[in-house]
Amino acid sequence: MHTGRVTHGTQGTPDTVPSTATSPSPGIPPTATSPSSGSDTAPPPDPRRRLAFAVVLVAGFMDLVDSTVVNVTAPSVQQDLHARYVQIEWIVAAYVLSFAALLILSGQLGDIYGRKRVFTVGMAGFTLTSLCCGLSTGPGMLIAARLAQGAFAGLMVTQILAILRVTFPPAERAKAVGVFGAVTGSSAVLGLALGGVIVQWDLFGLHWRPIFLVNVPVGVAALIAGGIVIRESRAPRVPELDVPGMLLALTAVTLLVYPLTEGRSLGWPAWTLAMMAGAAVLLAVFVGYERRRFARVGSALVDFAVFRSRAFSVGMGMWWLFWTVSGGFFFTWTLFLQQGLGWTPLHAGLAAATFAVGVGTGAGNAPAKLVPRLGRTVLVLGALVNAAGFLAFGWLVWHYGTGLATWQIAAVQVVAGAGFGMVIAPTLDLLLGQVGSGDAGAASGMLNTVQQLGITFGVALSGVLFFGRLHGGTDGTGGTGDFPAAFSLVLLVAGGILLVVGLGFLALPGRRKEQAYVYGPRP
Repeated sequence: MHTGRVTHGTQGTPDTVPSTATSPSPGIPPTATSPSSGSDTAPPPDPRRRLAFAVVLVAGFMDLVDSTVVNVTAPSVQQDLHARYVQIEWIVAAYVLSFAALLILSGQLGDIYGRKRVFTVGMAGFTLTSLCCGLSTGPGMLIAARLAQGAFAGLMVTQILAILRVTFPPAERAKAVGVFGAVTGSSAVLGLALGGVIVQWDLFGLHWRPIFLVNVPVGVAALIAGGIVIRESRAPRVPELDVPGMLLALTAVTLLVYPLTEGRSLGWPAWTLAMMAGAAVLLAVFVGYERRRFARVGSALVDFAVFRSRAFSVGMGMWWLFWTVSGGFFFTWTLFLQQGLGWTPLHAGLAAATFAVGVGTGAGNAPAKLVPRLGRTVLVLGALVNAAGFLAFGWLVWHYGTGLATWQIAAVQVVAGAGFGMVIAPTLDLLLGQVGSGDAGAASGMLNTVQQLGITFGVALSGVLFFGRLHGGTDGTGGTGDFPAAFSLVLLVAGGILLVVGLGFLALPGRRKEQAYVYGPRP
């Protein structure tokens, strides 16, 4: 499950301006809130900005729904396409993996070729690949379509906050970003419920396929509207595209995720271990390459200057662990509810509403009410409450097995969701507060990329635990196996990792550093 993603642009470049506007003095963002940015340098408000806002909201909504909807429809997809469990893992992970890969590069593409243009290409590709997903005739075709769909989503979503920044004047921008975050955050949970409803209704006898096909008319309408109401913008200083860095990063991640996903069903042959070792080597090569590139040309996919802050570095590691846990939980959760407890897709999807109630409670109170009084303690408490919910859930699954009742699950999910919301809502602000305002764009991009990679790794790791316990290390397509034992193992490990995350958040200072960082990350 994802929440509202943070998008970013190229590190080391000034903020963007509309292509029709005159660039301000070097280093001063055209819409910055500094005293030196007078109204004479800022472009007039776009009269169609609210219509443009509606278009990018639709894009963000489509992306977040598609990133979670497959979780609740996975058993139906598996049955219809006769897919193995490892293929179901790839159907989920392929989207997030390719999204993360393009996320790294697409900010630079928007800076160079124009945010509207890259957004439009992403939306068109997302719409077309959604059609391919809905028409897939086998698991291999669906995996390939999901891989392409995630890549185009990465192109599309990365431009959204950049478009909002140049579309809205400073006085309106904070509200627009806040509304966008709320809508996209709720759409992630809505995707689980929506998937259950669509599969249960079996629209036109198409089973799970409408979860993708519904994107086609919506995407076409958004393309037409976006072409009319969104204005173009670029970076005033064109960066140099870092394709080698992206390929190194993508290869390193693939060398890690592929053997984790495939190794269990193949008996962990030697080449799987060699690939994981190769991932570590390539990661070291990537770090060295990016450092040299930044020193040579002044821009890179990763600005390692943000890691000068020890608190930010430790917090980044905890953020990755948190999303590793979350990605693994949401993947195995709906499989357990449907194949383990025998619930219908609708029943399983609506069960997500109880988790959403907890998320809304935690996220709604943490930033404004708790963080000003408690600072980093909110993150510590959130991780511990989330861990308590997962561990209690695991005990219930172990104790009651397939006799587990809906009300029992609902209670622990509200608790776990509250802790989840207490972490995701204030983390971005607290972590970004550990770096200088000039590094905020690089830091926000790193946080979002690490989030996506954590989810990908979580799906692979939970598959090792869940399916290894379920079938004793073998793969299959049937629903047999000890589902309660498999899922309780995932919850036990998840709870343990969250305890580590809670302790790790203690490395953050008690309060966020005071700096002028009001409107979210730099695009």
